[in-house]
Amino acid sequence: MKRILITGAAGFLGSHLCDRFIAEGFQVIGMDNLITGNMANIEHLFNLKQFEFYHHDVSKFVHVPGNLDYILHFASPASPIDYLRIPIQTLKVGSLGTHNLLGLAKAKNARILVASTSEVYGDPLVHPQTEDYWGNVNPIGPRGVYDEAKRFQEAITMAYHTYHGLETRIIRIFNTYGPRMRVDDGRVLPAFFSQAIQDKELTIFGDGSQTRSFCYVDDLVEGIYRLLLSDYHMPVNIGNPDEITIKEFAEEVLKMVGKGRLSFHPLPENDPKRRRPNIELAKKILNWEPKVGRAEGVKLTYEYFKKVVPDTVKQ
Repeated sequence: MKRILITGAAGFLGSHLCDRFIAEGFQVIGMDNLITGNMANIEHLFNLKQFEFYHHDVSKFVHVPGNLDYILHFASPASPIDYLRIPIQTLKVGSLGTHNLLGLAKAKNARILVASTSEVYGDPLVHPQTEDYWGNVNPIGPRGVYDEAKRFQEAITMAYHTYHGLETRIIRIFNTYGPRMRVDDGRVLPAFFSQAIQDKELTIFGDGSQTRSFCYVDDLVEGIYRLLLSDYHMPVNIGNPDEITIKEFAEEVLKMVGKGRLSFHPLPENDPKRRRPNIELAKKILNWEPKVGRAEGVKLTYEYFKKVVPDTVKQ
């Protein structure tokens, strides 16, 4: 049985990855310091022999006894509300944490996949974004702690691949959504759903003309699985190229929930105006493209948020 370490295991993406790799017959070691993760996301796994959990901060030395075949490094705050609240921890998990896990991978002769992000492209001047675009990032702006942590993460990962011959994979994740997103994480989809369910104003920054491309979590997990097991070591975009404006998306949420209203606020500094992945490389290398349309994925996600967000009408 192959053993895999998944950092950030109690988070939104990490918990779905634990589910997938257990389903694929792996022995899964979850690791999380719970700074943004939630044990409720993985509590259903604790009675399984194939799962064990370490409460640990990967910014400190990481030790896992026994053999290890793969590492998925998904530990990091991932929403602006989090990395603006804990900027130094965000930088440390992308730098020190990545260094520690690369060292562990080297010691165990394990293949490691690191979770990078579309934020390495910053506020892009190229559209849609391809993997060979170097980005437009403000390193000292409010978002720089996350953007630059991920850019450093990619650089040190490639250095370990080149210098040590380590088996490495780099995924650039675009906006992803689905069940287990934190209600209060500040990202657009949980914010809109929680606001609409409670019959509050949906907060739109700017005029809502900025775009995002939303990928359902099951599609993303499939892309991660294929990339880990592939022979390709350069960065790969994984996301859904179906682009929509924030205002249009808010209107879709209002129609689905049946209540709420729009409220416009100033655009945050360095907020990307457009975000859409070019996924031609993923199609070619991984034979991957998203299968779940936004209408289906958003409905599944709404069912989850109806359970976790208190409904003011019911109270």
